[in-house]
Amino acid sequence: MTTLSLKLPEPMADRLAAEARARRKPKSALVREFIERGLTGPSMKGRASFHALAKDKAARFRGPRDLATNPKHMEDFGR
Repeated sequence: MTTLSLKLPEPMADRLAAEARARRKPKSALVREFIERGLTGPSMKGRASFHALAKDKAARFRGPRDLATNPKHMEDFGR
């Protein structure tokens, strides 16, 4: 088994220690469990995109997709 050293913020270390006591497991076993769960958990594949989740809240605009297609919209551009 490979040894890994890491630094944790105090609140996280305290929560890890409390969880280890509650489960009566070593902290290292819990960390391995959490890492395994994170590595084998759901990936981005098959998850809804931000657009899919928020499309009903997005504003809808009418008009040309690109204002540069109409020379009238480009008048005084860059002045």
